[in-house]
Formats: sequence, C-alpha cells, structure tokens
Amino acid sequence: MSDRQRALIVDDEPDIRELLEITLGRMKLDTRSARNLKEARDWLAREPFDLCLTDMRLPDGNGMELVQHIQLRHPQLPVAMITAYGSLDTAINALKAGAFDFVTKPVDLARLRELVASALRLRAPAREEAPVDNRLIGDSPPMRTLRKQIAKLARSQAPVYISGESGSGKELVARLIHEQGPRAAHSFVPVNCGAIPSELMESEFFGHRKGSFTGAIEDKQGLFQAANGGTLFLDEVADLPLPMQVKLLRAIQEKAVRAVGGQQEITVDVRILSATHKDLAAEVAAGRFRQDLYYRLNVIELRVPPLRERREDIPTLAEITLRRLGESSGLPPARLTEEALEKLKNYRFPGNVRELENMLERAYTLCEDDLIQARDLRLADAPGAGEGGEASLASIDNLEDYLEDLERKLIMQALEETRWNRTAAAQRLGLTFRSMRYRLKKLGID
Repeated sequence: MSDRQRALIVDDEPDIRELLEITLGRMKLDTRSARNLKEARDWLAREPFDLCLTDMRLPDGNGMELVQHIQLRHPQLPVAMITAYGSLDTAINALKAGAFDFVTKPVDLARLRELVASALRLRAPAREEAPVDNRLIGDSPPMRTLRKQIAKLARSQAPVYISGESGSGKELVARLIHEQGPRAAHSFVPVNCGAIPSELMESEFFGHRKGSFTGAIEDKQGLFQAANGGTLFLDEVADLPLPMQVKLLRAIQEKAVRAVGGQQEITVDVRILSATHKDLAAEVAAGRFRQDLYYRLNVIELRVPPLRERREDIPTLAEITLRRLGESSGLPPARLTEEALEKLKNYRFPGNVRELENMLERAYTLCEDDLIQARDLRLADAPGAGEGGEASLASIDNLEDYLEDLERKLIMQALEETRWNRTAAAQRLGLTFRSMRYRLKKLGID
C-alpha cells in the first residue's frame, strides 16, 4: 500500500463495500475490505489503519464484537458503525462500546464524508497526545481521572451528559472535550437553557425567517446552525420545558432543523454535550424530563467531582486565583496565612470552585499588607460553616436579623452560581419567580 491514509471496510454486502471503496478512494484513501469478522481481524493484525467502517450484522458475528476488539487491541483507531435505518438503540450501544460515530443505511454519502474527515483529524500527528490544559487545575486522583476521561471522550462523537454540582466546572469540561477532539476548528456554542424565555426557545435553537412573527424583522440563525460542524453545549438542560424537549429530540435524531416560518429542513452536523446540576434521572422519574431525550443525551455520563472531594487541590486553586487577581488589578498577589488555608481546606464549598474564587476575591479586597487572614474569608458567616451546618446560639443577637442575613447570603450565592439569572436562581432555591422578586425587593438586592 502507498503512504496515503488507510481505511478498513467490513461488510458482507458487495454493493455496499464497492460504494464505500469508491467514496473513500475519491477522498484519497487506500482501502482494504473484509466480508466478516475473521477477515477484519486478520487485516488488523497485518496492517496499520487510520479508520475502520464496519456493518453491524456480519456472517460470523456482529460489528459490536469488532468495536470491542479494536478498543482492546487498537485503541487509537477510530471505528464507525454502519447500522440499519431506525436502529437507534444499536447505534447508541455502539457509541457506548467505544465507536467513534455511526452512519445509517441507506448510506448518505455527504454524511459519510463528514464522518471520515472527522475521524481522520483524530489521527493527525498533532493530536496524538493532547497537551495538558492549564485551565483544569489540580493534581488530585479525581482530577487525573477526569483528564483521562476527557481525552477519551474527545475522540468520540457520542453525546455526553456532564453531571456535577453548580460551580464545579462543567462548562470548562465541555470546552476541553470539544477542543481536544476533531471538531476543535469549528464553533463551541454554549447555551444556558434556563436563561431563554420559553416563547423564544424555538427561535433561539432553530432560527427564524423574516416576518414569521411580530418582531422578526430579519432572518436569524439559530444555535444549531451556529454550531454546525462543531459542538452545542446545553447547560442546565433540565430547565427545558416539555414542548421544547420534543423538538430538541427530533432535531438530534434527524440531524436537521427547521427555522420558525421556514419551509425546508436544514441538515446540521452538531455534537451535543449537556449538563445540569439537577439529578436528571430524578427529573425523568418525576415526569419533568422526557425519558427518550434523557437516553439520547445520556449516551455517556461524565461526572465532575465537587471541590470537597479533592481538597488537596485547594492550595493550588487558591494560589492561581490570587495570582490572577493581582495581575488584573496591577498589584502584588496576596498570600494566605496557614490558618486561612486550613479554614478553606475544612470548608464544604457548596458552590465549589466558583464559590472559592468569589470568596478569595472578597478577601483580596479586605486584606491588609497582601496577607489574607482567616477572618478576611468570613467563613463564620457562610451558610454551612458551623459544625453540622448549624448556627451557634451564642452568635445570634437577634433572630430576625440573623435569618434575614442568612436569607440574603443564600440568595446572593444562588444568583452568583446562576450568573445573576433570577429565574434560574429562583428554581435553585425552590421559589416562584414572584416570591423571588418580593425577596429581592425586601432585602434591597438589585
């Protein structure tokens, strides 16, 4: 064979093999063909390949066995599954087993060429080993595991559901999966599903045509079109209303969207990553989230550990945060006293890394002589800082004032965690929007 990139085609139908050989040949790839599992394994043992395309049904087994064989013996080789139209469960199982992507019969050649191009970008020398990203801070065992999982998931096109508490870094994890994968040259489009008014959701996701509704003064591109070729990150996906969940499911399954007021569907090539701080399985059980959409989004789940499970990373996180604060203000970075650092290590951080950063920013403005004392952290005032999260009776002079102060702190924390989205903050606290608006006015929070 020549020095051109090589593909292994595994299918027992001669017409399909010939179609794939011609298509890949026009893309300047050399190909080898196998009619069954045994021939495929023989080729893999004899020659190196840059891509493998395999049918699901084979005379002596199935494509899933080949996916598992490649995962074990040739983990750097992208393998794509060819499935019958409508066999979505089969495709999802293939992705879970480690397949890079899938294509359905009858084979759409444009879709096939996109898949092949993406797979070959994974084999480019520059991506053989992804560089360590300095935005994902920490060297604790949970963080080392997380980095390995990100690197592995970046090689796939499977939808990933990123679970984790507010402030733990779910969007950063999603960005790293995108940037380390074959879609890195295209857009990463994040969207907070809880921040879009329900009446505008369809227009935001799918776009609209001029004149399709009052205020539509020009054509507008939707988020799916903006992310075409790249990644769409659905943050707080549990906040999507049920009618929008139906439309989102269809867009993901059909890989096509129709703008509001539009007549034709537009094909889109988008990888979906999603996240929420809620328990999505519990939302399904409660009837607030569609089970079919849950299974479509949660092909692979990636859990981001909370800060309290990696306390050994707190000193490094604190040092880097304080250095950044110093650089942005043009002043020397502040240092933490041993007592202050010990206080941080023993705090539960319900708001995770975001809460740590906000806490250090406040302490940085309060400290003297560039030295942050334990009192500057104001941990004694923080919710959950006491033993078992309980307040000491000796520390309360007036119960009404104490409860009002605690209410203000919790509302401020919810607002910070939701980036001042009042609707999302109200949901976080289990309040109606009317009740939230009343409390903000009562407490003088603008």
